[in-house]
Amino acid sequence: MLRGTSVVGGATLLSRVMGLARDIVFARLTGASDAADAFFVAFKIPNFFRRLFAEGAFAQAFVPVLAEYRQKGGIAAVRELNDRVAGALGGTLLLVTLFGVLCAPLVTGIFAFGWWWGGNEPQKFAMATEMLRITFPYLMLISLTGFAGAMLNSFDRFAIPALTPVLLNLVLIGAATIAAGWFDPKVMALAWGVLAAGVVQLLFQLPFLVREGLLPRPKWDWQYPGVRKILRLMAPAIFGVSVTQISLVLDTVLASFLPTGSVTWLYFSDRLTELPLGVFGIAVATVILPHLSRQHAGGDPRRFRHTIDWALRCVTLIALPAAVALFVLAEPLLTVLFQYGNMTPRDMTMAAWSLRAYTLGLLSFMLIKVLAPGYFARQDTVTPVKFGLIAIASKMVLSLLFVIPLHMYFQLGHMGLALATAGQAAINAWLLYRGLREGGVYRPEAGWKAFLLRLLLANLAMAAVLLMILHYWSGWHDWAWWQRAWRMGGLVAAGGGTYGLVLLVSGLRPRHFRATS
Repeated sequence: MLRGTSVVGGATLLSRVMGLARDIVFARLTGASDAADAFFVAFKIPNFFRRLFAEGAFAQAFVPVLAEYRQKGGIAAVRELNDRVAGALGGTLLLVTLFGVLCAPLVTGIFAFGWWWGGNEPQKFAMATEMLRITFPYLMLISLTGFAGAMLNSFDRFAIPALTPVLLNLVLIGAATIAAGWFDPKVMALAWGVLAAGVVQLLFQLPFLVREGLLPRPKWDWQYPGVRKILRLMAPAIFGVSVTQISLVLDTVLASFLPTGSVTWLYFSDRLTELPLGVFGIAVATVILPHLSRQHAGGDPRRFRHTIDWALRCVTLIALPAAVALFVLAEPLLTVLFQYGNMTPRDMTMAAWSLRAYTLGLLSFMLIKVLAPGYFARQDTVTPVKFGLIAIASKMVLSLLFVIPLHMYFQLGHMGLALATAGQAAINAWLLYRGLREGGVYRPEAGWKAFLLRLLLANLAMAAVLLMILHYWSGWHDWAWWQRAWRMGGLVAAGGGTYGLVLLVSGLRPRHFRATS
């Protein structure tokens, strides 16, 4: 599992670094403008549905069923299941894509209600609608890419699906730097880049499916038992696994009522939060789901519990220092990465407030990623739905409590959205954890108290070192890019070195992450 996590994490790290490069190019091209807000909404809508169909409900329902068919019927049963699932998924996605393209104004109005209501932002609304018609087919292409990736992951072929998002970033960087001059407004090049990236990512995975003998021949058969079982598991899983995504969409709706730039500030701060989440949290979750599914199908509850415990230790080891570092370095880090071209120091300050708020929920975000597979591997998609609905309801209440006063008195309404998202994640993670404990599925193994004490000492030492250095380095907005870059590199090295050294001195060793006998 550690080897698989390293493969997925390394490939995802490359993808996230390329994603940061992409966002730097975006920032130079659009700044925090009406055009930027419109594009990010048009890009977020198909991505939201993609995470429901591809990375969310579908993957969590498909992988356990595939493991069951592989356990009982071998490769022939797997191929038969893949053929039927490809036909059902492809046909459904085609219908959804046609609806999204034809009804783009309605979809845009739902996700950016503040721009449509009363005609307050007609230019921004029209631009987002036009771009959504171009970007929405990305949903079908990337969902089929996710289907292909789920098949490869189920056979422990993790590298190719993890590398595929790199192509998205490369295509979008090319669209922003090369093709933008051919369009008016230039931001339209990004919308066409999204569509092209979907085609490239799907074509990239097909040869590897052929090599593994997994390339499906789509067959429209909704009565096939495997298809019906996946659909039955998907229905509640759409809410259970995608609570965070639904929450972020609610942020977009509420942000459309806030001043221009709010959507962009939330986007950039969310992108930095997703860096550790994607590199490690999602990597661990991707690797453990097939293992948990096989352990459950093979009737091995002891190994099942240990896999969850191992995953919790891994994400905690990374999530806590990542959250502390992002909180302390929020504004300098955003300045190093994004304050170029049309981005202003004020944009970085505003984005830093929402980034700090997001970091308060980073550990919870990562815990959700590894706790949810504990339910889905056992083909229990109903329980996470109950918890997800509670969390969503809590998020709406928290949003009203945080957004209105912060916007009225401090003009930081977008920070209130991020705070509410962090609170929602904490509630969801706690409910998932408590459910596994009370159901007898998981219990913490020995050594957690000493482990957490070591982490506490290491994070306090790291924060002290970072704050001490920041006391002497305070001119981030005025420095050239290379001056910002080498200083940030020094901060990262000092903070990471301090964290690792304190853990080592306190007695943490690789054996603490090995399997028990």
